[in-house]
Amino acid sequence: MSTTATPVSFSEATIRRFDREVAKYPDEQRQSAVMACLSIIQQEQGHVSTAAEAALAEYLRMEPIAVHEVTTFYNMYNQQPVGKYKLNVCTNLPCQLRDGQKALHHLEKKLGIGMGETTADGLFTLQQSECLGACADSPVMLVNDRHMCSFMSNEKLDQLVDGLRAAEGQA
Repeated sequence: MSTTATPVSFSEATIRRFDREVAKYPDEQRQSAVMACLSIIQQEQGHVSTAAEAALAEYLRMEPIAVHEVTTFYNMYNQQPVGKYKLNVCTNLPCQLRDGQKALHHLEKKLGIGMGETTADGLFTLQQSECLGACADSPVMLVNDRHMCSFMSNEKLDQLVDGLRAAEGQA
């Protein structure tokens, strides 16, 4: 049984987006566009598969392991499919001292999933995060790698989750 991933080919539109990023660097430094290209893959596919990593490595003329190292170093890249709403709760020490871990546990209970899991309806994925750079606002969380939420008490967490569910017609 082979463990190699099915090859991925990118659309012409994706390649054009890659080309725009690569054009920002001298050709011998095209690998400098790896993070931007990984973001493009994730925007289009929802996550970055190992097959997409390998195809990007070929496009950027770098070793697949070098792309994989970037993907696994940053928690903004999803290596598996995630829910429509990815909730990253900061559990670094400053946030833990101000109830970051409690916020994570509250969400686990409310959503009925553990950290790193996705709800059965595919709406929510719950993850812990290292420092989000907003220690004074803790506990903090990041929704879909874009929206910072500060001072997340249990009540505010409930309002957020209930509001997102209502927006999906699942209140």
